[in-house]
Amino acid sequence: MSLKANLTSADLTELRESVLGAADPLGVAAELASAAEDSKLADPEDAGLALTLAAEIAESRNKLEAALRYVDKALESYGKRDDAQVAAARAVRARLLFRAGREDEATAELEPLRPLLTKEPDAAAYVSAALAVGGRHRIAEQWLTEAVKEALAERGAGEPADAEDAGTLFFLLQQRHRIRHAIGLSHDAHDNLAERLETRLANASTATSAASATGDLVFWPQADFEALPADEAEKNGGTWDGHRARLERELVRRAGAGQTDLVIKRNGGGQITWPPERNSACWCGSGLKYKKCCLPRSRG
Repeated sequence: MSLKANLTSADLTELRESVLGAADPLGVAAELASAAEDSKLADPEDAGLALTLAAEIAESRNKLEAALRYVDKALESYGKRDDAQVAAARAVRARLLFRAGREDEATAELEPLRPLLTKEPDAAAYVSAALAVGGRHRIAEQWLTEAVKEALAERGAGEPADAEDAGTLFFLLQQRHRIRHAIGLSHDAHDNLAERLETRLANASTATSAASATGDLVFWPQADFEALPADEAEKNGGTWDGHRARLERELVRRAGAGQTDLVIKRNGGGQITWPPERNSACWCGSGLKYKKCCLPRSRG
């Protein structure tokens, strides 16, 4: 399997989902590492992402030394960056250290990631997955329980109305529920809340799909959105950031379902073709490049 030139982050995401079924995944890992190290990616900032993917491929074939080498290079390429991608790479490194029998180093790699549990939606999954590889299911359950309590305390009184209202708390509850089920713990109040939110999410998704799979998507520019009545704004994301994130996620969903020629209707008239090129101006009119503005919102 030969990789195309100038891989984008979207290409890397697609590879993550398909490469393990390739005839020579280790060859793909080597090509990814070479592309990252020789600056042959469409965006040089994706070097760490490519190298982390190479590490995961090598791990899947139990090539732990190669995997650690790749992930160390990934972290080196990130330099002083401190974001979700870097944290995920550190969790991969911890996982590899556990597999290599270097438990103390693995735990030391994960400890600094604990504060992210209440801040990053994906952190609950990658931190607990690394701990599970090391047989630390009880520690994972403890960390997640503490993070759930912290998130609930920050919310104050009142149960979240749905998964979107819960935000990061929803992902914490889900992951904690799975860990507790895996180690045979009885349901508690947090498990019950996790199940209620999951049921509401499933029901809402079914209702949304049944109501309209192809309905018009309307975009309010920032000034228009901020002039909306509170109840109307809440229906459309709550904040302008939430509004843009909701539209971007729905557009990604529709594209994944095979819909083409996607457009967004602009409030007041006109329409916007989606998606723009990664390095083009974002569709929302912020003035930033799409890759730095609304593209990441689909993963939020």
